Amino acid sequence: MIVEVLHDLLPSGPGNGDAREDELDNLVQARAVGAALRSLGHEVRETPLGLDLDAVAESLRSAPPDLVFNLVESCGGQARLAHLAPSLLEALGLPLTGCGSYPVFVAADKLRVKELLRIAGVPSPPWYTARRLTREEREVCGTFIVKPIYEHGSVGLNEDAVVEIRSRAELLNLLRQRRKASGLEYFAEGFVEGREFNVALLETDGRPRVLPPAEILFEGFAPGQQRILGYEAKWDKDSFAYGHTPRTFEFGEGDAVLLRDIKSLAMACWVLFEMRGYARVDLRVDAGGRPFVIDVNPNPCIAPDAGLAAAAERVGMDYETLVGAVVRAAIQDPA
Repeated sequence: MIVEVLHDLLPSGPGNGDAREDELDNLVQARAVGAALRSLGHEVRETPLGLDLDAVAESLRSAPPDLVFNLVESCGGQARLAHLAPSLLEALGLPLTGCGSYPVFVAADKLRVKELLRIAGVPSPPWYTARRLTREEREVCGTFIVKPIYEHGSVGLNEDAVVEIRSRAELLNLLRQRRKASGLEYFAEGFVEGREFNVALLETDGRPRVLPPAEILFEGFAPGQQRILGYEAKWDKDSFAYGHTPRTFEFGEGDAVLLRDIKSLAMACWVLFEMRGYARVDLRVDAGGRPFVIDVNPNPCIAPDAGLAAAAERVGMDYETLVGAVVRAAIQDPA
C-alpha cells in the first residue's frame, strides 16, 4: 500500500535551526512513522503541508496514495489552522488516519472545547477571557493558570503561567499584558492544584479502546514551584522540569475508583468531539479526588517516546504495532 505521510512545513523550512523544539518534533514523528510503515511493508512518501494548499492538492491528485497518514499539527506556523489538512484530504476523497476535520477544528480553540465540555456536563475548571471580564460584575479571585487559546504542546506555558489573582481588574490587565507581550490570545482557567493525568485512546476493531492512564509525577519540585507540565518540561532537555516530570502507569488499589472515573471522562470526550483513530485527554485531579478535563487532543503526538506509544506499550503493542493499528482503523473506518 502507498502511504503518504503528511506533516508540517516548518515556518523557516525543514531542518532550519530557528524552528522551536515542538515544531521539530513534528518531523521526528514523520520520520518515525515512515520507518514503521516501511517495516510493515508499505511504500512511503512524505509531503510537507504549508499554506499553499493548491500545490499539495495537485500533487496528491496526480499521484494519489492509498492512504494519507496525517501528522499535521499546524499550518503556516499556526496551530489553529491544523484542520486545513484533514479538510483538504476529505475534499479530495482520500482516506486518512486519525481524526477528521471537525474534531481537529474544534479542539484547536480551547474556549470552544471548554464550552462544549460545559454543555455536556463534563467537569472542567471555570475560565475567563478578557472579553468576559469586561462584562463581569462579580469580583474574581483565586489561583489561575493563564494559557494561549490556540496553541498546543504547552506553547506559552512558562513558569509564570500560574498566578494568584485578587480582583477582576487585575486578571483583565494580566490577560491584556500577555497578549501585548506575545501576540497570542490568552484566557485564564481555574488552576486545579493536585495530580495530572493523561489518557490515550486508540480505535480498535471500529471501537475506541481506552489505554492505561498515565500520571505525570513532579519529582523534587521545591515548595512554591508550580507543578505543571509547561513548555520546558516537554521540550527543554536541559531544564529541571524536563528531567523531573516522568510518567507512571503504576497505581495502588486506592486509585481504582479515580482511574475508572478518568477513563470514563476520556471516553465521554471521544464521543463528544466525534474523534476516531487515536486521541488523548489531559486531566487534573484536585485534593478531593475530583478529576477535571483540561485539554482534548485529537491526533496527539505519536513519536516513539510520547505518551500514546508508552500507553500502547503497556498493553503489549510495540511502536510498529501501534502504527499498524492506526492504519487499520483508517482503512476500516474511512473519512
